[in-house]
Amino acid sequence: MITPDLVVAFLTLTFLEIVLGIDNIIFISILANRFPVDKQKKLIQIGLFLAMILRIAMLSGISLLIQIKTTLFNVNLDWFSSNISIQALILLAGGLFLLYKSTIEIFQKVEDIEEDPINKNLKSISYSRALFQIILIDIVFSFDSILTAVGMTNGIPYALWIMIISVIASIIIMMSFAAPVSRYINKHPSLQILGLSFLLLIGFMLIAESAYLSNTTFFGSSIGRIPKGYLYFSITFSLGIEMINMRIRKRK
Repeated sequence: MITPDLVVAFLTLTFLEIVLGIDNIIFISILANRFPVDKQKKLIQIGLFLAMILRIAMLSGISLLIQIKTTLFNVNLDWFSSNISIQALILLAGGLFLLYKSTIEIFQKVEDIEEDPINKNLKSISYSRALFQIILIDIVFSFDSILTAVGMTNGIPYALWIMIISVIASIIIMMSFAAPVSRYINKHPSLQILGLSFLLLIGFMLIAESAYLSNTTFFGSSIGRIPKGYLYFSITFSLGIEMINMRIRKRK
């Protein structure tokens, strides 16, 4: 039976999935920019579709998702200690990958390597390699999305079905807007740099989250959790400032 609580939970989760999926769209859009226009839309749709499949698969294996939080091994040194789990390792790997990928992309755009035929090999990337990178980042972002959804629906009846339907609905909505958003981002170089800066910030947050979940300490100081509200506020604020700058440049 459909109740107001179920409807509110569904709408809230759908909105949350869209917000958390913005990271995916930025990353996929920047990768898609390396391909011809006819392949860009296809790559974006495949990337988001894979994100949907991964999230539904993770929701179907909630018990396995809980098991990956268990400690694999402990590291205890005089200056460093940590309880390493699979979840922490995945977040750490995802954060390092984002830092690496974003740094390389910013370097290429700032140094104008795309226009340099000598360094053309730095820009080249195969379609299959792009899909592989999208799958890797989908896995990392899906963890954050699904664990948040599970926490929000705790104790709600039909929680699993609500989460699955909200994931499907959010991906469909993102597919509708992803192509225009991608074209807009790729049309404005300043937005590309800003988007890559967001990915750098998210990469750092994933590394910090990994350290927090594994109870890591450095020289006796523990690593605290970075509130995601701070992250989203900084992204929204920076994006708002850039939109104002774009309007000013357009008037001039």
